[in-house]
Amino acid sequence: MIKAKNIQKFYGDLQVLKGVDVHIQEKEIVSIVGSSGAGKTTLLQILGTLDAVSATSNSELLINNTDITKLKDKELARFRNNHIGFIFQFHQLLPEFTALENVCIPAFIKKTPRAEAEKRAKELLNFLGLEKRHQHKPNELSGGEQQRVAVARALINNPSIIFADEPSGNLDSESADNLHQLFFKLRDEFGQTFVIVTHNQELADMADRKLVMVDGQITS
Repeated sequence: MIKAKNIQKFYGDLQVLKGVDVHIQEKEIVSIVGSSGAGKTTLLQILGTLDAVSATSNSELLINNTDITKLKDKELARFRNNHIGFIFQFHQLLPEFTALENVCIPAFIKKTPRAEAEKRAKELLNFLGLEKRHQHKPNELSGGEQQRVAVARALINNPSIIFADEPSGNLDSESADNLHQLFFKLRDEFGQTFVIVTHNQELADMADRKLVMVDGQITS
């Protein structure tokens, strides 16, 4: 599913990632933990193709047997849209659009016909308990509801991998617990792989595997 070898990242003279090796299996839920500045989000962004590996002679990043480092910009954008979903701490919903419209955006980018995209979006929103919130805009939804809309958006194109960056960091305890349980329900229902960066130790410990980062490296 994901095979990363010798992942390094420099920002000027600062080396944030120092030769990280990661191998994640299909349908696995993996958490990544560590103190602030350890490199967790940088690693997540590189694995999720939002950022690039710093040039080295022997770095490797394979996702679904595709060598990400060999893709051109348009090919990479197409691969990301087809295979990867993202869930962020602050939802990143567009305020001028309804919940249904927000969920449909990745499908429209993929050029999915509107009727098909809206049908799929409604199914996902209903599955997530938002059947009465299709036409509500983000400012009319609770934090937990907004995050579930973001989850539906991540799932709309049936991606094989979901990357989540502090997904429950902006939620109250009850909403966070519900979201954590939802990840496992989604894995069982749709078969996705989840890679989750989190400071929430409860969520981290629930994962199939927990990776600990210290100073730009995975230590365990």
